Amino acid sequence: MNAEGLPTTIPEYLEQLRAALKGADPAMVQDALYDAEEYLRSELAEQSGKSEAEVIASVAGSYGAPEEVAGIYRDTEVTVTRALRPPPPKKRESPLGKFFGVAADPRTYGALFYMFLALATGIFYFTWVVTGASLSAGLLVLVIGVPLLLLFLMSVRLLSLVEGRIVEALLGERMPRRPLYTQRDKPWLERIKELFTDLRTWTAMLYFLLMMPLGTAYFSIFVTLLSTAVMLAAAPLSVMIPGVFDVTIAHWTVSTAGPWLLPLVSAIGVLMLFATLHLARAVGHFHAWLAKHLLVRDPVV
Repeated sequence: MNAEGLPTTIPEYLEQLRAALKGADPAMVQDALYDAEEYLRSELAEQSGKSEAEVIASVAGSYGAPEEVAGIYRDTEVTVTRALRPPPPKKRESPLGKFFGVAADPRTYGALFYMFLALATGIFYFTWVVTGASLSAGLLVLVIGVPLLLLFLMSVRLLSLVEGRIVEALLGERMPRRPLYTQRDKPWLERIKELFTDLRTWTAMLYFLLMMPLGTAYFSIFVTLLSTAVMLAAAPLSVMIPGVFDVTIAHWTVSTAGPWLLPLVSAIGVLMLFATLHLARAVGHFHAWLAKHLLVRDPVV
């Protein structure tokens, strides 16, 4: 470190930035480290002939010292989060207001859409991981097996980034917007070793394997609940259009059992519909928590 307190190398700068961001959201820290290395290395390439210490000193005024950059990222994160956050639904004090107010929350529909999308993404992720892992392991005895395995593990990281963007857009959980930070001046063997020893590489694979049973369960449960709720809510239509909107439960047709049951069945359907929306939002919170813990590595250690 020089006399002014600035780091003299890019890895040292990144370590100070990492320490200054201690306690921040891991996804934001990952983005900050990646952006800082990209900027510093591009400046180093443009100012050829200068040492890393000279480049860092020259950009300290424009880009900032690690502590200053950390403060900027913390402030920007708050500003961006507030700007991108959907308008909060109107607060309702009564239990009925809270129960029916779920329909005014945009995150409810994002979570519901994710439940349907998870079937397709879950099948793709599961197929990719199983095929890639089995093919890479089977070819390890050949020369092509090792680079194929490395490409597969790097693809897992790329898919983690893609899935993170989907989770953030639909479930509202802050996920990384940049690839995982790695020190580029490290030898290739060291970086390959980190690829294998990084716990998040394997937890990401676990996440992708879990996505198929989870996606299948999400899709089946919510399609069943929504279709049943809509069918029950539309029960009074069986009087106006008999034979088309008849509601049959376990070989028992509601319209033939007595028209007086139709309002009750319809009310049950409406309640079931709103309860399903609450369940979708709760499952969305759970899945966002699962994705954050399995796909995001805390860079502050």
